[in-house]
Amino acid sequence: MRDYLFLAFIFSALPFCFFRPYIGALIWVWLGLMNPHRYTWGIAYTFPSAELVAGATLLGLIFSSDKEPPLPARELVLLFLLEIWFTITTFYALQPEQAWEQWGQVSKMLLMTFVILLLFQSKKRLDLLLITMVLSIGFYAFKGAIFGIVTGGKYTVWGPPESFITDNNALALAELMILPFFVFMAREETRSHWRLLYQLGVVLVILAIILSYSRGGLIGLVVVILLLWVRSRKKLMAMAAIGVGVFLAFSFVPPKWMDRMKTITTYSQDSSAMSRINGWQFAINLAMDRPVLGGGFGVFDEEMFKIYAPRPDDVYNAHSIYFRILGEHGFPGLFLLVLLVIQSLASLRRMRVLARGHPNLGWV
Repeated sequence: MRDYLFLAFIFSALPFCFFRPYIGALIWVWLGLMNPHRYTWGIAYTFPSAELVAGATLLGLIFSSDKEPPLPARELVLLFLLEIWFTITTFYALQPEQAWEQWGQVSKMLLMTFVILLLFQSKKRLDLLLITMVLSIGFYAFKGAIFGIVTGGKYTVWGPPESFITDNNALALAELMILPFFVFMAREETRSHWRLLYQLGVVLVILAIILSYSRGGLIGLVVVILLLWVRSRKKLMAMAAIGVGVFLAFSFVPPKWMDRMKTITTYSQDSSAMSRINGWQFAINLAMDRPVLGGGFGVFDEEMFKIYAPRPDDVYNAHSIYFRILGEHGFPGLFLLVLLVIQSLASLRRMRVLARGHPNLGWV
């Protein structure tokens, strides 16, 4: 029944995707982040729903006048250069079959990113995009937090199966990324019931990150909360709220969670942490051997670990976008990524300065 309902929704939405491409982009974001098809068990589980929605959206975009050229920005140039570099390294990949498959996935996402830049340039549409992103990931935060409360926090919170956020660390990272958005929306929302929902979302997202049992998630949570506090207009009130939240969280979590978090300070004795370091060293060794092109997409596998890893039998994901880019796309790929991050931060700071003194741009 779920399959039929899901597919009925997708097919009935296609005309809207064609005639209103921005709706198609929103549905594509929802499918990519929430992965609702992973909660079906039949044909819809592997049905290319995202590709179908993207196709209708792109076709509609060709004939639609409802688009504006994106503002000239260095970030767009860097994204384009990254895509070109990904293509070049894929031609010389050590594992070409896996590399081209992953290149296809990344290229589709970058293409739809450019589509979103064409379609979402007004505050109203940006709000719709933000709400879609926040609620798509927030669903798992709400679900995981409630599950954790009911079970006393004894079990790890996981994401949807066979998705980008299946792993508890990936889910915690996604929840960390939407936490500032929940704070922003709770601050800017004027309708009381929606503001209350976003405030509740802040609490549940924090709890879900904690209950993911991800040590990286906990470290990231501390950093994000500190940054939010620094940016807060009411620092004393924010500090009191943080203090109460930390007290309640640590009063709630079971001893098993505390034992796992304590290994942060003794990482050299933890097999999981050492496996990640082994993955980092693998990436460095591979990049030193192939400094320009790296190994290409899909290079983090058993065959390559036997050649480049200090511990060949310990095949593990690097859990770091920087080491992964270094291993897969060499030093030029890492340089482009770091430059993109720095340029994005600089642009955000410049926008913040320019928006000061303009009440109508306070949301920026």
